[in-house]
Amino acid sequence: MDQDSERARFVDTHWLELVQRVQMVMPIADELKSRGMLEWEPYCKIRAADTDQEKMRELYEVLHSGGDKVKSAFYSSLEIHEPSLFSDLGSTGHHTRSEKTHSSEISPVIHKYMKRICSEYQYVTEYNSLPGEHVLLSERFTQPLILRKHRDRKEREEEIRSSGESFQQVLSSRSSGDSVHLNSLFDPDDHGISPSSVILQGNSGNGKSFTVQKIMMDWASGVLYKGRFDIVFHLKCKEINRIPGEKSLVEILSCSCSLTSHEISQILQQSPEKVLVVIDGFDELKLPQDINDTSAHTDLLQKAPPVDTLCALLRGRILPESFLLVSSRSTATDTLSKDLLKGPQRFSEIVGFSEKGVEEYFQKFFQNEEHYRDAYTYVKANETLITACSIPVVCWIICTTIQERFKYGANKTSGLETTTSIYVDFVCTLLQHHCQGLSQSVPTLLRSLGELAERGMQEQQVLLDEKSVNETISDPAGNPFLCKFLFKRRIRQGTMFSFMHLSFQEFFCALYYVLLDEEESLGKLLMDSSSKPRFAAVVQFVFGLLNKDVRSTLKEHGLFIRPKTQAHLKQWILEKVKDFFWSSVAVFIVLHCLYELHEEDFVKEVMGSWERIDLHGPFLSRADVCALLYCCQCCQRIEGISSLYLTSEYLSMILPELHKFKDASLAIDCPSDSDLGELIYALTRGQTLSSQR
Repeated sequence: MDQDSERARFVDTHWLELVQRVQMVMPIADELKSRGMLEWEPYCKIRAADTDQEKMRELYEVLHSGGDKVKSAFYSSLEIHEPSLFSDLGSTGHHTRSEKTHSSEISPVIHKYMKRICSEYQYVTEYNSLPGEHVLLSERFTQPLILRKHRDRKEREEEIRSSGESFQQVLSSRSSGDSVHLNSLFDPDDHGISPSSVILQGNSGNGKSFTVQKIMMDWASGVLYKGRFDIVFHLKCKEINRIPGEKSLVEILSCSCSLTSHEISQILQQSPEKVLVVIDGFDELKLPQDINDTSAHTDLLQKAPPVDTLCALLRGRILPESFLLVSSRSTATDTLSKDLLKGPQRFSEIVGFSEKGVEEYFQKFFQNEEHYRDAYTYVKANETLITACSIPVVCWIICTTIQERFKYGANKTSGLETTTSIYVDFVCTLLQHHCQGLSQSVPTLLRSLGELAERGMQEQQVLLDEKSVNETISDPAGNPFLCKFLFKRRIRQGTMFSFMHLSFQEFFCALYYVLLDEEESLGKLLMDSSSKPRFAAVVQFVFGLLNKDVRSTLKEHGLFIRPKTQAHLKQWILEKVKDFFWSSVAVFIVLHCLYELHEEDFVKEVMGSWERIDLHGPFLSRADVCALLYCCQCCQRIEGISSLYLTSEYLSMILPELHKFKDASLAIDCPSDSDLGELIYALTRGQTLSSQR
């Protein structure tokens, strides 16, 4: 009987006891899913089950239909996640030939190391975790989209400018044929050549470290690189910076794991071609000014400054037969590739979550199905937010914000107050966790980013040339808010920078205007917002930055918005609403500005002086309806509204406030009988239909 058959028989024999006793069902299900043995629909059914026993029964349906191979994979995962239960039941006693012939001294050491990795890496500490708090990696990690190709200038610009559905279509077109999974990073290319080194590039907050943790966890669990790598080491560059004195490679590896220098030395000498070293955060490594001056030693045990030793490993001078996986921000990739990393090399880039990835992340984050649906539906309707959710850290910030509202019983997603507040939270997260060792102060850094963003907005550029960036930003290579990419320019390479997305450029541009404190510049921006659509989002961010809570957060970082700036912007809106002949574009800008400001007393003042809201144009989006609804909730009575075009879904959102309008004219797309009944009831609350049409 082969190994798979024997393991399958073990699972079938002990199934009733497994149903009652297995507790780590979701980590096991996650591993089966990552190996392609568990489809999305049955995975969701397992996750939705209330108890571990019910989850196991759902899982058995998959095991039964998948046959011996899937049951064998379940057995392997069970051995890692439920060692005590596994010991009680007894294993199959079956070992592969390679396991039998493995060194009796090293094999138990590696097995113990793998169990330690599983124990340490199964949890993640989030940005806001209190001491001792953590969540399971399986409850957070969602496979990001990884591309194995460089995109040209046109493709980059298309990604940065698109949003909402068009952005997802762009990502989908990139991923067809070019996306890779973690298990294929080291696979041979079309010419049959396997890489010795893989670069895993990604912007700040795109999930590089999470992906590295997942790789370590899956290898130690026996579901990734099985048979390819006997051992995988994980080196964090920011920790290497803190190692004092001189150290050999063996000593550096020992500092990062539970193995002794003697054990590591034996493993490396026995089978170096089956060793993978993961080097996490190369951009954080404090390299000497001239990296070619680093010592060129080749001995595993020779001591040198830790950075020199690591450079020797990267170049392949030490342990040349081993394999390397190096994660880095885009700003440091060219230094790594040109000057340090041995070949053959492979480039790969984490570009964030696809639409399916965002939805999967929301579903994992919110254990409650209703909360997940409410949150995802709300965010998906906001083009700016759903696009920003492709950045994993933004996805986490939004989910955390909404979860707080659910926790304290707030009305669904009403607490996700402004888009600006999410962007400010993102900036603060990167400042705190991804900005170590910057040469500029935070206020200077943000002002210079704002100046760069404003220049790009005026010139209608999202791709910024290296010269102008270097003139404005003192250390662009260390800046977590900028992306760098190389492109072919005839017979040489060119370098350009960009913000992560156009919306982040718009945000920093808005920040620049409110910090500039020049009435003339602000006035020009406000005038441009109606005639130049590209400035509409900037103006909305400007008003979002006036929000009391946002101003308080900015103040913590030494950024102050002067009272006269606030007064000037508010006066503009008060004057705007008195103009009877303004465009529908301006109407929507004002509604969204008031929503971003989120200052109830001022919104009440504006709505009290707004004689008539005329919404000429197509059917309202959900974001438009949310802005209008918020403004209506802040006042008791409104003179009138016309040309209000609504879908049946959005009608139900606005109905509770519709009775406040003295005069209303609206059109509903394909209303049902129940829609009309609810409409009549809403309009007759305390009044007659004489003034409504």
